[in-house]
Amino acid sequence: MSSNKNKFDLEDRLIDFAVRIIRITESMPKTKTGTHISNQLLRSGTSPAPNYGEAQSAESRSDFIHKMKISLKELRETKVWLQIIIKAELITPATILAPLLDETNQLISIFVSSIATAQKNKAPKE
Repeated sequence: MSSNKNKFDLEDRLIDFAVRIIRITESMPKTKTGTHISNQLLRSGTSPAPNYGEAQSAESRSDFIHKMKISLKELRETKVWLQIIIKAELITPATILAPLLDETNQLISIFVSSIATAQKNKAPKE
């Protein structure tokens, strides 16, 4: 096995996502609205990485699924906040946020698929 890092490391990807969210929140307008939305976005957008980290040491399949669902919930909330920022034109041009919104959608898809697989493979008594 090569010493190169795996192309797809979800934890690293979630950490990079959190950093991108931090940078976006730092560039938000320093208005009442900008502050409120940036605080909400900061909370939801930085949450998936540590929740995913917790899922990796889950005590059971049910615990794993629960923690993955928390990450998914936070990603969906982040998506809504990004859409609000775009529609309210709080960051212009809105195209700046397109790659981040795309990454959010990709991460949501990954979590939906992972949760479905985990639920399918869950032991009946768990």
